[in-house]
Amino acid sequence: MRFELPDAKKLTLEMVIPIRWGDMDAMGHVNNTVYFRYMEQARIGWFDALVPAAEAWKGTGIVIGKASCNFKRALNYPGTVEVSLSVEPPGGSSVGTFYELRMDDTLYADGAAVVVFISMQSQKPIRIPEGIRSLLQ
Repeated sequence: MRFELPDAKKLTLEMVIPIRWGDMDAMGHVNNTVYFRYMEQARIGWFDALVPAAEAWKGTGIVIGKASCNFKRALNYPGTVEVSLSVEPPGGSSVGTFYELRMDDTLYADGAAVVVFISMQSQKPIRIPEGIRSLLQ
């Protein structure tokens, strides 16, 4: 399955993440699950920048409704991964996020995740707060 980035996507974050020796598996390349961790790290950086500190992880949080990754090439240690995160226009309680993992301007993976905003107290989906929604549009 290939993810096409929507025309209305908005690049919201670029992050450089060092590859750790422990990210590799017995095959000598970065384990497939770690690609999801790189996307997660970018997503959490995006959320922390998006949501006011007084509200983030106290009143408002996020969970993943669906996530996927298309593996293009094997990442290897040593190196750094350049992760870009783009978003599509928000829905009621969720927003689609899209990722590209690059090294030396070469695409190694791309992926997507549906991010659902939740109340930290009830652990249930909430409508994206207006202040956050305005930043996403």
